[in-house]
Amino acid sequence: MKTFHCGDIIPGCEASFSAADEAGILAQTRRHAVDAHGDPEPGSVSDALVLPAIRTV
Repeated sequence: MKTFHCGDIIPGCEASFSAADEAGILAQTRRHAVDAHGDPEPGSVSDALVLPAIRTV
């Protein structure tokens, strides 16, 4: 199981995500980055920030 807390890379964001693997986390965080943080395109900026912050639980 993997988990990611958006606040680890975006101060003040309280969103968190969990999935069986990194691909599942990225699928969730790509949409969140666009909707909540104005990322211009899913995965365009967020993947490089999210991947190192994903934790195994």
